[in-house]
Amino acid sequence: MPKVSVYDMSGAQVGELELNDSVFGIEPNVAVLHSFVKMQLANKRVGTSSTKRRGEVRGGGKKPWRQKGTGRARVGSTRNPVWRGGGSAFGPKPRDYSYTMPRKVRRLAMRSALSSKVKDNNIIVVDNLAFAEPRTKLMVETLEALKARQKTLLVTADGNVNVFKSARNIPGVKPLKVESINVYDLLKYDTLLITRDAVARVEEVFA
Repeated sequence: MPKVSVYDMSGAQVGELELNDSVFGIEPNVAVLHSFVKMQLANKRVGTSSTKRRGEVRGGGKKPWRQKGTGRARVGSTRNPVWRGGGSAFGPKPRDYSYTMPRKVRRLAMRSALSSKVKDNNIIVVDNLAFAEPRTKLMVETLEALKARQKTLLVTADGNVNVFKSARNIPGVKPLKVESINVYDLLKYDTLLITRDAVARVEEVFA
């Protein structure tokens, strides 16, 4: 089983934690990670782009000129896509881009993302993370003491309001409740800063 050091908020090591091998110790599946990130990004798309087809633009009811004898190209409407002011031939219409993947594949993607953090030594486990009041300065000092990199994903088990308010204004830092942890954010941020309680919750769900 992989082991990681556990730190307090001052950056001092207070112990070690054995991680579940089936969640944090597998060989990351790059293909599954790629497919899952594509799905997450597709599911975020709003899909509200819309253009008017030739039957939806105003005008064009009368044939501009007779079919034969003018020497000009035949045309039935001034609103065909070739003409200025005409409808769009193959423009977008509102659509739903979202899709899903099998449950086992989703779980494999999460395990792969978590294992990649452990494999690359980009995970920092904190014994406890709590502030008496929202103070961005205190959060910055804590991140510096823990030697967290500039882009840090901060995951807590209880969603402490003071912690969230202290971290949300720091560029490159994203606070998340453990229930909201996802593959895209795990791959996007360089460091995973997670509390001991959140690790236990993750292992409980994905083991």
